[in-house]
Amino acid sequence: MGSIRLNGVRSTAYTMDHEPRHPHCFYAEIEVIADLRFDGKVSLADRTDAIRPCNASKSDVRHILTTAALHFDELVILWEKHHG
Repeated sequence: MGSIRLNGVRSTAYTMDHEPRHPHCFYAEIEVIADLRFDGKVSLADRTDAIRPCNASKSDVRHILTTAALHFDELVILWEKHHG
């Protein structure tokens, strides 16, 4: 497992996790799973538990996804370090 903190968001790549590339991002008691797409964009993971809790504030979710997009390359490096 590896983590990086950027703009107050802690992003974690779990060693035994699966594709697609997706760090678990934590901010203000919220967890968002962000897909790091191969086209260089970040999107909310397409799964029912992509935002926890499900009633998280939209502005906090937006902050997490924006931070992930701004630091895309660093998050890909984090993922690749633990998944090859």
